[in-house]
Amino acid sequence: MTAGLHLQLRLDRAEFSLDVDVSLPGRGITALLGPSGSGKTTCLRVLAGLEPRAQGRVQVGDAVWQDSAAGVFLPPHRRALGYVFQEASLFDHLTVERNLRFGFDRTPAAQRRHDWRHGLELLGIGHLLQRLPHQLSGGERQRVAIARALATSPRLLLMDEPLAALDAARKAEILPWLEQLHEALDIPVVYVTHSLDEVARLADHLVLLERGRVRAQGPVMELMARADLPLAHGDGASALIEAVTCGLHNTSGLCELRFDGGTLLLPQTRSTPLPERTPVRVRIQARDVSLSLLHPEQTSVLNILPATVTEISDDGPGQVLVGLQLGQGTRLLSRISQLSCGRLGIAPGRAVYAQIKGVAMVR
Repeated sequence: MTAGLHLQLRLDRAEFSLDVDVSLPGRGITALLGPSGSGKTTCLRVLAGLEPRAQGRVQVGDAVWQDSAAGVFLPPHRRALGYVFQEASLFDHLTVERNLRFGFDRTPAAQRRHDWRHGLELLGIGHLLQRLPHQLSGGERQRVAIARALATSPRLLLMDEPLAALDAARKAEILPWLEQLHEALDIPVVYVTHSLDEVARLADHLVLLERGRVRAQGPVMELMARADLPLAHGDGASALIEAVTCGLHNTSGLCELRFDGGTLLLPQTRSTPLPERTPVRVRIQARDVSLSLLHPEQTSVLNILPATVTEISDDGPGQVLVGLQLGQGTRLLSRISQLSCGRLGIAPGRAVYAQIKGVAMVR
């Protein structure tokens, strides 16, 4: 399935109104990000048909699920979607297998694109089929909940903060499986989260919501590095870079990554190095990037890349955020002091060297 998802709606409540118009990719993960009360979960509920008072249009591929002007409104059970909540919400009296079969058996045969076992390998739960929900860890329960949603052969998968109820260890357990889903599914996934870490690791497309309105939308790489958006002005402000592996760097034991703005070196932490030409995503935090007008010599910093200043904005008392461009399209952020900015004469168009003190491979 390659056609996209279109959501144009308005929903008015006593103290809140949601008014959005977005067109999303037909494959990959779109993250809805914003503060509490911005309308993220309400968007999912409208997509699922749980807000019949909403006015507008919902179209998934060539299927129109709602069109208020034409009097079309499909109830939730007629929308080919899977919904994963914060809590796994499994049937406690049924085994894992019977939980999966429950959704599959209630899906009309003509709509079944996959067998009920579709999610077993994708989520690594084949060995859990005869267990009851109380015999599962939190991470296992959530993986089963996702597999149950996939068993219905959905055309759209909705995920409402699926990691919010898990502790750090369980989140670390389930994230690799979500990454695997990202690569394997041919349907759109709309993923609600408060976590910038989850966005950096999982999302392809990003919609920023604020007070029921769309503040910005677009590829996650672009939005995370935009200095005019709130993403760039918190402690986690960072940029994402798509790169490919180039093997180990000589005998140093460092992993070499190449992208259109140059080469990055980072510690090889995997027991088995990734094969050459493997696509990876790295995250570079703004606080880990300092600037120099000349190429630094005799420094312990390994990653020093030429860049051009694109924008400057205030970033709290005594600090500024500097937008940088590396190569043709790669963007980076640097947080430096206002004093340093003035002393170096940092201004849009200025050529600088970005000294990158920390690089994290996130996917």
